Amino acid sequence: MASAAKTTPISGGSTAGGNSSVTQLSSKLQQSHISHGTTHRNGEAPPHSARSTASAADPQAHSHSSQPAAASSMQPTTRDARGSAVDPSPSSSSTAATTTGAPPTERAAAPERKWSLDDFDIGDGLGRGKFGRVYQAREKSTGFVVALKVLFKSEVKQPNLARQLRREVEIQSHLRHENILRLFGYFHDEKRVYLILEYASRGELYKILRKYGRFSERRASKYIMQMARALNYLHRKHVIHRDIKPENLLVGERGELKIADFGWSVHAPNSRRKTTCGTLDYLPPEIVEGRDHDEKVDLWSLGVLCYEFLVGVPPFEDLSSQQATFKRISRVDLKIPEHISPGATDLIRRLLKHNPADRLHLDQVLQHPWILEHNPPTAQ
Repeated sequence: MASAAKTTPISGGSTAGGNSSVTQLSSKLQQSHISHGTTHRNGEAPPHSARSTASAADPQAHSHSSQPAAASSMQPTTRDARGSAVDPSPSSSSTAATTTGAPPTERAAAPERKWSLDDFDIGDGLGRGKFGRVYQAREKSTGFVVALKVLFKSEVKQPNLARQLRREVEIQSHLRHENILRLFGYFHDEKRVYLILEYASRGELYKILRKYGRFSERRASKYIMQMARALNYLHRKHVIHRDIKPENLLVGERGELKIADFGWSVHAPNSRRKTTCGTLDYLPPEIVEGRDHDEKVDLWSLGVLCYEFLVGVPPFEDLSSQQATFKRISRVDLKIPEHISPGATDLIRRLLKHNPADRLHLDQVLQHPWILEHNPPTAQ
């Protein structure tokens, strides 16, 4: 793929037009209730785990819609996207990536843009998910590098999935945070839906964690600080993520984390929910026990994530059976290895509380001594 010549972000049209387009797309797909299933890490392949070359896209795609795409704070890059492992330190910069120009600035609202596949040069395959593939792509008119997620309508039309896709697009397209992957827009043709996403040049956090086994406390604290900021932003917008885990996190050019999957997210102001969702190892007691849940499920997941960063496996994993894992979660059967520092242990224990009301608030996470020890304000 040729180097990006410009750094202008792609434009996706007006907010009103985007919402209308999402509704129009949804009406073309079968709508149903959300799936109530859970997944276990040992029984699933990590998202985007396979690599392939771009060949699945139809060059005759027609654009029916777009989403708002104000400028992002990321910098576009032309790094080869074959997923090679890199030093995941959040403070280091990528030596393999190249960047041109300064980060783009916020632009005035543009007329609604109608996208098609002809607007992009398709590059290397970044990975394969459950319902499609992700490719590196370059928008021809600006040279801006993105990730293009290709979903097949024949699979998305299956019961319970169309509504979930609509919700994911509606939520993610309106989020603007440096630790949340941008959704710039989407379009579709007769067979496929294409999501235009921010390109995170360092790839999947799950693969990096598997390579290194576990992270240092400095690195883990940096990641948890970034996650707490992103979740704080989501909760202020009444968005509950409900599926925080390493498989759903990407790493940007500067080593920053980016929440990348909003398939289980809900926009639920002033409501409590009973939907069973998420990944088994990360489910909180209230979901395991079939009780109502709210945004505090994300606090539990943040504690599980912190543990896995430092230990290499989730805290309640029991390979013998799903029920055994459920029991450990319900009892908060937490065993923290001796190599974990007292500060990290305290943060994990204060997040992994059976009663959601007892969990440490995100503002308190950001002010926790363990976070401040490794991330003094001058270093942030």
